[in-house]
Amino acid sequence: MIVLYTTERDYPWGTLRSTHASKVKIVLEEKRVPYRIENLSPGMLWKKPPEMLARHPLGKVPYIEDGGLTIYDSTVINEYLEDRYGPPRLLPADPAARARVRELEQFADEALLMGNLPGIWMPYWSEPAKRDNQSMDRAREALRTRDLPYIERSLGESAAGGNLCGEFSMADVPMMVLAMVLEVDAPAFLPEFPRVDRYLKALRERSSYRAISPRTKVAEASSLTSSLK
Repeated sequence: MIVLYTTERDYPWGTLRSTHASKVKIVLEEKRVPYRIENLSPGMLWKKPPEMLARHPLGKVPYIEDGGLTIYDSTVINEYLEDRYGPPRLLPADPAARARVRELEQFADEALLMGNLPGIWMPYWSEPAKRDNQSMDRAREALRTRDLPYIERSLGESAAGGNLCGEFSMADVPMMVLAMVLEVDAPAFLPEFPRVDRYLKALRERSSYRAISPRTKVAEASSLTSSLK
């Protein structure tokens, strides 16, 4: 069984998860690969003890253990899972289509998961009175003016199927994380992007979304895999 190392917590104001580890959860759930969560203390991300650095040289999450193999970085992990497990296939066989999926996945990683989403999402790990609302507003505005317009256009150029590249793929996996964050933050400007709005609602209907849903408690999400065969 795969062990996924991540950081997630239930607070009085909500259940909060690592965005990059959520990417890995989605692929594990979509492929029905049995796994369990090893939930690390948030303090380990700052202290970076030797046992953590031995698994990830930058002391980050996520990383997985699959038998005697340790793999870090959410994109590398997910491509390993694609190569090692399946179906469903989450990368197309055609080289051009495969490149497009990877382009969109890379965009989501850089523009969203390492770009504007932390400015919105990370403050939710603090009590409401301690949040930097000005920084959150700057991140929301960048999302509105750069990221969502690009996703809106990409959805308009997509083949039938309602996803970024037709069938559900690695391009859609990090967008599940966007769906998670915007379910919590619910920006008033989202209706300006009707394709994105419909798309995120559809992503939340996928069974795999329950593992990262802000409405799913940490213990409940971790126990989902007990029934996987």
